[in-house]
Amino acid sequence: MITAERQATAMRVVPPELIELTILMPCLNEARTLPACLRKAQAFLQRSGVSGEVLVADNGSTDGSQDIALAAGAQLLHVHQRGYGAALLAGIKAARGRYVIMGDSDDSYDFSSLQAFVDALRAGHHLVMGNRFAGGIRAGAMPPLHRYLGNPVLSFIGRMFFRSPVRDFHCGLRGFDRVEMLSLGLQSSGMEFASEMVVKATLRGLRITEVPTTLSPDGRDHPPHLRSWRDGWRHLRFLLIHAPAWLFMYPGLLLFVTGFIGSVALTLGPLPLGLVTLDVHSLLYAAAAANLGLQMVMFAGASSFHAVRIGILPSMPHGLGWAKRISLEVFLLAALALFVAGLGFAAASILQWSQMRFGAIDPARLMRVVIPAATLMLAAGQLAMSAFLLEVIRLSPHVPEQAP
Repeated sequence: MITAERQATAMRVVPPELIELTILMPCLNEARTLPACLRKAQAFLQRSGVSGEVLVADNGSTDGSQDIALAAGAQLLHVHQRGYGAALLAGIKAARGRYVIMGDSDDSYDFSSLQAFVDALRAGHHLVMGNRFAGGIRAGAMPPLHRYLGNPVLSFIGRMFFRSPVRDFHCGLRGFDRVEMLSLGLQSSGMEFASEMVVKATLRGLRITEVPTTLSPDGRDHPPHLRSWRDGWRHLRFLLIHAPAWLFMYPGLLLFVTGFIGSVALTLGPLPLGLVTLDVHSLLYAAAAANLGLQMVMFAGASSFHAVRIGILPSMPHGLGWAKRISLEVFLLAALALFVAGLGFAAASILQWSQMRFGAIDPARLMRVVIPAATLMLAAGQLAMSAFLLEVIRLSPHVPEQAP
């Protein structure tokens, strides 16, 4: 039975002022593998001469993992909020070392080989990621779905979206400067915590490097806590939410430009393209694409501006700085110009109809004017509403923007 006295005694083994490194292990029912992880971590500290502690952030184990941690002389932290990220974040806050090296307590990572992490941290890097693809993945250590699809795809997306140097986004063995990491305002309680750490460190401009790391088959006698599709989606979801330029601006620009060019061409008349001829029905689709594209670009600007104001993003993404610079009045003048242009097309359509004494008229001829009229007036409304939304965001309380 764990008592407060036993836990307090364990916490006093190493004076806080002498601790350079905390080796942090999140734990949930890892009684089978935790002893080996603790032995390796403590052996590393003794052999390397690094002053440190081993901290187990227990997430509600029911198999005696807590007693094992205390019996081995490790620090023990009870984390009541469930989740991989919740356990790690609580552990980082409780750690007493200047540096923290975190790793799963399933014996898949070798805690006796951490010198490369320590050297990189001492050299001034703020985040040191293990790279399993560079260090080696032993047979049976990683399911094929993760090895050949999940990890490569998500890591590629992370590098493309955020220009991160990390090639193995989801390696569970990583080291970092504790103060710098806490300054990022990490929040995720689930598996996506691994992505949040890399993304926010990259956006903040922290010094990041990788070291080769070997991944071995875990020693668990129960299924892993990771759920491939659920947690894979949570990682992808996090990446998308934090990349408004890639999620909304670039696709929106493509839709807007394509739709605008198509609308202009089809307003002038049918457009023969080899075996097919685009006409008024294609004009309607082109106009819808242009409107949707405009709305996506405006939404990218508004969502980014809001994310920066409340501290989710450290600064405006590249290409979206206009959202905080352009004033409400400029947007409203642009909206007014679009609305007047739309009214002009609408007046032209009424004039055409009047020439037929307001009777039957060729639909293709009339819609070639009506569709641009409706499109321009709709775009004006979208622009005006987005402008007011940006102004509301501008007036809200905010976290000071940080230089990358």
